[in-house]
Amino acid sequence: MAQVFYPSTNTIFRLCLFSALFLIAFLLWVLATLQRSSYMTEANVEQDQPVQFSHKHHVADDGIDCRYCHTSVEASAFAGIPPTKTCMNCHSEIFRDSDYLSPVRESFRTGQPIRWNRVHQLADFVYFDHSIHVSKGVGCSTCHGRVDQMPLVRQVVSLQMEWCLDCHRHPELYLRPVDQVFSMEWQPPSDQPERGRQLAKLYRIRSVEELTSCSTCHR
Repeated sequence: MAQVFYPSTNTIFRLCLFSALFLIAFLLWVLATLQRSSYMTEANVEQDQPVQFSHKHHVADDGIDCRYCHTSVEASAFAGIPPTKTCMNCHSEIFRDSDYLSPVRESFRTGQPIRWNRVHQLADFVYFDHSIHVSKGVGCSTCHGRVDQMPLVRQVVSLQMEWCLDCHRHPELYLRPVDQVFSMEWQPPSDQPERGRQLAKLYRIRSVEELTSCSTCHR
C-alpha cells in the first residue's frame, strides 16, 4: 500500500497547531489592549462643550472650591451640575458682555439649562455614590485627576471595573484626611500604606470582602 502521509506531515501539523495557538493568544492580547485603550475608555480625550469652561482658570487661578459649583457632592450620589445662576453670580459683573459667554447669558435669560456633554460616564448598571467616597477620605483628584490644571476637563482613568476594584482591594493606598479631600495639591506621604490603614480604621472602612462584593456596586 502506498504511503499516505509524508514524513514531514507531523512537523507541518505541529507547526500549524503552534501557529494557531499563537494567533489565538495574539488576538486575545489585541482585544485586551483595545479594551483598555483610550479609544474604548475615552480616557484623556477632551470633550467639546457648549461653553469652553476652564477649570484651570476657575480653580487654580481664582481659587474657587469644588463645592461652590458641585454643591451636592458631600450629601448625594451625584456631584451636581451647577445651574446657570451659579455662573451668573460672578458673570453678571465680570465679563458680562463677552461673546464667549453668550450661551450662559441666553440660558439665564430663557431658563433653559446649558446642555453640557458628560465627561465621566458610568454604565447604567453601576451604582456610584460621591458622598460616601468623600466622607471616607477619597479625594477628588484620585478619580478626576488634577482638574485644577485642565483647561478642558477630561477623564484621566479608565473607569473600568478593574480600576474600581484596585481601590476597593487596597483602600489604604488611596485614603487621605477628610480635610484634604478637596485639595488638588495633596500627595500621599512616604508611609501612605500605614497611614491609610489607620484612616481605614478611623473611617470604619468595610472589609475587602464587602468592598469587592458584586452587590456593592451592582444593584
